[in-house]
Amino acid sequence: MELFDSLKQKISGLNKTVVLPEGEDVRIIGAASRLASEKLLQPVLLGNVDKIKATASEKGIDLTGVKLVDPKNASEDEKKKMLDALVERRKGKNTPEQAAKMLEDSNYWGTMMVYLGEADAMVSGADHPTGDTIRPALQIIKTKPGVKRISGYFILLKGEERLMFADSAINIDLDAAGMAEVAVQSAETARKYGIDPKVAMLSFSTKGSAKADQVTKVQEATKLAQEQAPDVPIDGELQFDAAVVPEVAASKAPGSKVAGHANVFIFPELEAGNIGYKIAQRLGGYEALGPLLQGMNAPVSDLSRGCNEEDVYKVTIITAAQAVE
Repeated sequence: MELFDSLKQKISGLNKTVVLPEGEDVRIIGAASRLASEKLLQPVLLGNVDKIKATASEKGIDLTGVKLVDPKNASEDEKKKMLDALVERRKGKNTPEQAAKMLEDSNYWGTMMVYLGEADAMVSGADHPTGDTIRPALQIIKTKPGVKRISGYFILLKGEERLMFADSAINIDLDAAGMAEVAVQSAETARKYGIDPKVAMLSFSTKGSAKADQVTKVQEATKLAQEQAPDVPIDGELQFDAAVVPEVAASKAPGSKVAGHANVFIFPELEAGNIGYKIAQRLGGYEALGPLLQGMNAPVSDLSRGCNEEDVYKVTIITAAQAVE
């Protein structure tokens, strides 16, 4: 089944609520309208209600089924509830005055809706840098028990092909333990998209062909990941060609269960991961969805500021699907 057909089937009828803090953006409004009209989920747009309605009217967008919320015009009871909950969650790290200021940011308001169970998930980032989406999520929703760090990934689609790249969004320079944790998380996440994970730990070296501290890190990360997930095919260190081309794999990594057939790619640091997915997207013709986050207590996704309405629509479906156990 095509990926989005299966995801739509997964969330259909569950009425999952997804809050979109950038509700005045026409891309967000258009995507929310489509999601509501298809009855896939309950979209909640945050922003000035009059501005949202005016934009929708100008563009001919139907807002039927889309919930509009203006945090600035919320009732005093609602504002107090949000403020008290945020102050308690921050456990003395922010004063009530600081927390009130934080709640003026729609990303904090949306994150609190998820934390308080008023929404199942959040999608933001079309008009904000990644940090503005991630910071509230880390401070309020936090990571799953036993997870030390979140990471960002992209799902790349072309025809029937489904690939996953991580970390391509969050951690600038992972150590061996961090890279291993991302690998194990990614294998688990990949299965949610119908990917039978074959995890390649990427490097500029294959099986000791080069010597450097960066190579040693990937070798150590591979060993740790294999120990943590012995049932998952994980191999490294592998150059990208050895990971994806069977003929190259036969020469560079003979006998590997991953080399030549990898579909989950773990990058040694953010620079490579970010450059890699953009090359695949812009030159390779792959559709790149994300960055999506893994390791959070509740689903939060960070849109690219270069996204279009279709990207918002698809990322919101993916995020809603993550809220289904």
